Amino acid sequence: MPLRVVIAEDEAIIRMDLRETLEEEGYDVVGETGRGDAVVDLVRETRPDLAILDIKMPGADGLEAARTINAERMCGVLMLTAFSQREVVEEARDAGALAFLVKPFQKSDLVPAIEVAMGRFRELRSLAGDVDQLGDQLESRKILDRAKGTLMDEAAMSEGDAFAFIQKTAMRERTRMRDVADRILDGSLRPPTG
Repeated sequence: MPLRVVIAEDEAIIRMDLRETLEEEGYDVVGETGRGDAVVDLVRETRPDLAILDIKMPGADGLEAARTINAERMCGVLMLTAFSQREVVEEARDAGALAFLVKPFQKSDLVPAIEVAMGRFRELRSLAGDVDQLGDQLESRKILDRAKGTLMDEAAMSEGDAFAFIQKTAMRERTRMRDVADRILDGSLRPPTG
């Protein structure tokens, strides 16, 4: 499937040339706008793989749009700018731009910049997924430890017996140990007394 792209550039001639170049290179341009305040909604609506944003646009600048797109991990961001000063480049990077092109740019510079932006976006999304997964695992571990503590306090179980009870209950009910721990913590599950 071709890469889906949204273009946000206030100069119509540049936007038209960019669209034509992208389509010649096999990309699917799914939306375009000349306003910075419209691009975030356009990205949400069209769900592209990449947004190409000019920094200076009416309504809101591309940096503001890039911050929102990046914060919500919607797609990769490639910034266009007429300015190559270090401060502008750093500001674009901090806003979430994964690559940038200085206008006027050569057609031959566009595809490598897109590939850099998309490669970085995939890496960041993978890392974010790893962080989310580790966070879930840590949260599950904390809940399991609290449930063991509850069983140790209320049922006078050793830590090993509490863990074994949670594990065996999860296996018997074919559910996750975290689900069993949640039930222990909400008071709906206790070991049989005997």
